[in-house]
Amino acid sequence: MKKNFPILAAVFAIAFLPIYSLGQRSATGQATARKQQPVFSVDASAERIPNLDVLKKEIEQYHDCTCKCGCYTHDIDVQADRAIAFLRRRTTHRHTQGKPGSQETLAMVFDIDETSLSNYPELLKSDFAYDSKVFDAWVQSAQAPAISGSLRVYKEAQKLGVSVFFITGRHEDERDATERNLRAQGFENWRELTLRPASGGSQSTSDYKSSARGQIVAQGYRIVLNVGDQWSDLKGKPEAEYSVKYPDPFYFLP
Repeated sequence: MKKNFPILAAVFAIAFLPIYSLGQRSATGQATARKQQPVFSVDASAERIPNLDVLKKEIEQYHDCTCKCGCYTHDIDVQADRAIAFLRRRTTHRHTQGKPGSQETLAMVFDIDETSLSNYPELLKSDFAYDSKVFDAWVQSAQAPAISGSLRVYKEAQKLGVSVFFITGRHEDERDATERNLRAQGFENWRELTLRPASGGSQSTSDYKSSARGQIVAQGYRIVLNVGDQWSDLKGKPEAEYSVKYPDPFYFLP
C-alpha cells in the first residue's frame, strides 16, 4: 500500500483538475466582467448648472409655494414685516431739525415691478422670456395685481406720516397706465412717481435710481426706508437708512 500511495494521489489530482480549472475560469470571467462595466465621463464643473426647464419649474413651484425650495409669498411677507417694524421704531424717534420742536420730514421709496405690483401672470404666460413689446402691452393694460406685503407697508407708512415715493424703471410714456394700475390696487396718495425719461440713454438702473433718490433728499426729505426686488433699486448714494430686498427669481437687472 505504501508503494501505491503516490499513484492514488495522482489519480485524485487528475480527477479534480477539471473542477478546479472551471472554478478558476469562472473567477477570471467575473473579474473580467467587472472590469468591463460601462464607464461615464462627466465634467462636474460643466454639470453644475441645472437644466433650464427644471429651473423654470422650480420657480413656478416657489411662487406657488408647492415645493420644499421655499414659499415666495411667505418670504415677501417676512421682509414686509421687517420694513413695518423698522418704520414703527424709526417714527417714534424722529430727530429735530433746526427750530426747537421741529421734526424731520421722513420719506420711503418703493420700486414698482415685483415690489409693489406683480408681473407674474405675464411672466408665466411668456415662459419667463422677455419681449419688450409684449411686456409694454402688459404694462399698458394696467392689470398687474398688488403684492400684498408691500400694500401693508405702504398703508403703514401713510398711517405713520411717512411720505411715499415711487421710483420705477418704467418709462415716462407708461405713466398713465402705471398710475391707474397703482390706484386700482390700493396704492393712493403717494408723494411722487418717478419714471425713467425717454432720454435716459445708457444710464444704468442703479445710477438712475440713486439720482432720483438724490432729488428727494434735495427737497428736504430724509429717506429712512427703501423697498425693492433688485440690488440696483437699493444701492448707490444716497442710500436709505434701512433697505429691504425682496426675493426675485424671475429676472435680474444690474
